Amino acid sequence: MSQAATSHRPDSGYFANERADVVAALERPLGHVLDVGCGAGAVGPGLRAAGARRLTGIELVPQAAALARAHYDEVVEGRVEDALVRLEGPFDTILCLDVLEHLVDPGAVLLALHDLAAPGGRLQVSVPNARHLSLVYDLVVRGTFGYADWGHRDRTHLRWFTRRDIVALIEGAGWAVTRTGHPPLGRSRVLARLTGDRSSEFLVGQWYVAARRS
Repeated sequence: MSQAATSHRPDSGYFANERADVVAALERPLGHVLDVGCGAGAVGPGLRAAGARRLTGIELVPQAAALARAHYDEVVEGRVEDALVRLEGPFDTILCLDVLEHLVDPGAVLLALHDLAAPGGRLQVSVPNARHLSLVYDLVVRGTFGYADWGHRDRTHLRWFTRRDIVALIEGAGWAVTRTGHPPLGRSRVLARLTGDRSSEFLVGQWYVAARRS
């Protein structure tokens, strides 16, 4: 979550999520990986263990970027939009984990990433789910959008996506979406099962989207 407010500690959970479930689902071989918004680099060891040949990160927050350099071969410090023009691809695997919602023009960034991807290169995205029931509850019952310092309605989020929205944005940038998914539902899985998984649209906190360079 590199575009988060700099008030978050760079070694906290906000910047130090290992995202093991995402790494486990990545298509192998990983090759040269670009992690857009690499935070403190906590995803790096998992990517190495999964066979990544080289790791490059982009990170906005200087303190987090400094920590990430212990795990990545290269970390470019700065805004995503500025960092991309300083990178030389191609990249076989590109990660945008909890990043696009913080950007003014995520579509333009996805287009730039498409140009940096190797032929057949893969993209993995995660974004908060705008249709989550907690938002409906806050709007209808509590009468507030419910901005917070972290999580689903982090006050630094500039964009909001449903599954349909994020798929359309990725495909509009030239990527071919190959899979959508979400983190494990936990206690909500019973309700999802009873509704034939239709309720998942309102129960999952995030959407995962995998795509390939067309």
